[in-house]
Amino acid sequence: MRNSKRLAPLAALSVLALALAACGGGGGTSTAPGGGDAANNLTDRGPITYVQGKDNNNVWRPLIDKWNAAHANEQVTFKEQTTSADQQHDDLVQNFQAKNVNYDVASVDVIWTAEFAAKGWLQPLKDQMAIDTSKMLPATVKSATYQDTLYAAPQASDGGMLYYRKDLVPNPPKTWDEMMSMCSVAKANNIGCYAGQFAKYEGLTVNAAEAINSAGGTILGKDGKPSLGTPEAKAGLQNLVTAYKDGNIPKEAITFKEEDSRTAFESGQLLFLRNWPYIYSLLKTDGASAVKDTFAIAPLPGKDGPGASSLGGHNMAVSVYSKHKATALDFVKYVTSAEQQTFFATQATLAPVLTSLYDDPALIAKLPYLPVLKTSIENAVPRPVTPFYPAVTKAIQDNAYAAIKGDKSVDQALTDMGGAISSAAQ
Repeated sequence: MRNSKRLAPLAALSVLALALAACGGGGGTSTAPGGGDAANNLTDRGPITYVQGKDNNNVWRPLIDKWNAAHANEQVTFKEQTTSADQQHDDLVQNFQAKNVNYDVASVDVIWTAEFAAKGWLQPLKDQMAIDTSKMLPATVKSATYQDTLYAAPQASDGGMLYYRKDLVPNPPKTWDEMMSMCSVAKANNIGCYAGQFAKYEGLTVNAAEAINSAGGTILGKDGKPSLGTPEAKAGLQNLVTAYKDGNIPKEAITFKEEDSRTAFESGQLLFLRNWPYIYSLLKTDGASAVKDTFAIAPLPGKDGPGASSLGGHNMAVSVYSKHKATALDFVKYVTSAEQQTFFATQATLAPVLTSLYDDPALIAKLPYLPVLKTSIENAVPRPVTPFYPAVTKAIQDNAYAAIKGDKSVDQALTDMGGAISSAAQ
């Protein structure tokens, strides 16, 4: 998935465990266990450091240069991490644990926000540190919220979309069953029908969660506990299992990550593909693409209409250890402004967090997938809001993989998945 590279778009734990693990730092005057004092340095200004992964699209340097030209006494230094999401995560953990005051603002993957908030490392964005989220897509705001408190500012979003061969299927499927019924077209043309990302990695968590949520199920209930014993959850995972068993998902797709699946679709070997928006421009411009003029995009198909994408993206968080939180907050507001969000979208194909940009005719002309992506994000479900995400995503991957391959029944896989998720909080 896209998030596995920069981000790269479901978890559970008991309410009691959440309460015990919670940072307790939601208020502006409290001190979080293991964290800094959220009440300190709220009005202080001065130089800050912004930390994020490698700037492959060269959008952050010009953006920061523009800020620095207008803020002589509040210069921003860019601390560039590697391209590896795991290394980015570990670097942030090490520096937050060390209470490094030079990590003022950090780019935080949506799946890390709860973990860092629970450990007391992120400044609550409330009261005098509040930001205006009214113009942002609600799903992006939810991804930055932990225990009803906003701990980060949505900076870039992402959602899954369905890529399809419009030369073979003029009208895209609106439901999963309809898509499966179209697999006869793929068979007649001697190509695979549908693929996503089914290798045992974060992408499988995304795809399994989308299958369950799109069928009307959930991985977590409102009480924070696993809710995988429902007919809807079973139907969602069963959809993937049946499609793989029947051959509608090609056997090789069990090894697919983002790029593997893109290559298969790009070479004309698939009728339908679930992937992120970043492959749109590659399918159009890659010299090896056999589908430049024959593919189109649509929302992911669900049970009765658009399915539920797993939400991807990154948020911007202010460290509780920052000595210049007023400057840090202003920099966050600057980055999330319409001007900078447009710059990100056009220069780096980053999905905006501002709702209005998805309806901008000029922007749509440059990025034709925006209306479909808006539908995807509006129907998206965030991945687990939990401090124990690594253990939870492993539980989902291991058991979904076993079910798809036929090593476990769907019932057993969901039972084992729920048990492992519950154990993750203990």
